[in-house]
Amino acid sequence: MARATLIDGKAFAAGLRGRIGALAAAFAQVTGRRPGLAVVLVGEDPASQVYVGAKARACEEAGIASFEHRLSAGTSEAELLALIERLNRDDAVDGILVQMPLPGGLDEQAVIAAISPDKDVDGFHVINAGRLSVGQPGFVPCTPLGCIMLLKDRLGDLSGLEAVVIGRSNIVGKPMAQLLVEANATVTVAHSRTRNLAEVVRRADIVVAAVGRPEMVRADWIKPGASVIDVGINRLPPEEGKEKGRLVGDVAFAEVSAVAGAITPVPGGVGPMTIAVLLRNTLVAAHGHAGLELPEDI
Repeated sequence: MARATLIDGKAFAAGLRGRIGALAAAFAQVTGRRPGLAVVLVGEDPASQVYVGAKARACEEAGIASFEHRLSAGTSEAELLALIERLNRDDAVDGILVQMPLPGGLDEQAVIAAISPDKDVDGFHVINAGRLSVGQPGFVPCTPLGCIMLLKDRLGDLSGLEAVVIGRSNIVGKPMAQLLVEANATVTVAHSRTRNLAEVVRRADIVVAAVGRPEMVRADWIKPGASVIDVGINRLPPEEGKEKGRLVGDVAFAEVSAVAGAITPVPGGVGPMTIAVLLRNTLVAAHGHAGLELPEDI
């Protein structure tokens, strides 16, 4: 039996970052400055420190200025909001990203709301969520936008296809569903309360798994030939004699690969797209602030 085609997010992201680099260089020639991304990290969460470091390196490689603000875990909400207000007014900063999760005692929704919607390159602000819901231009969360790019690259026109999104988070599930609707797919949002979940998923030509449960989606959930996008990244308990458990997605990759037509691996699928789309959103913001149109659709 033929195995599913791998949807190589790492390769697609590398191509996207290359295009962003060329456009960022052209932007700098015209405006005399590089596009700028400010990243704010509060506290010393190890995973967050890794993510922030990766974003800074990606910015430099793409010709985007990276402004890091590392604050202590004891930073007050008033101090954090004051920093965001300064960044909102800073003409060198086109995008603002506050790394989540925040330490206890800080209101994440208040922090997101303080970011100017036109610098909200994470796409989390309620105004950008509203723009997406009514089909107006705005910033879309990076992971679902990366997923829709991969799907369109693989399938072309998504019109009329049946899609099931497993998960309803504000970060992935809901915006993913909106993007699929915008692409003229017929969309079902499934979740932990969905009855007969496997049967619902089995209808789909496109399955996007974003539920945070390791290897939950099994082969008998998948319609033969379906395209499967696995957003999950979970570390299993280590096997005997090993320090770290292996990374897996929300999809049982080995068995689903025998049924699906195409599938993203974990790692190397959706993950690399998230940072690439963050750079893309920053570039779009920079052009908007400079009153320039992007010379190509990215």
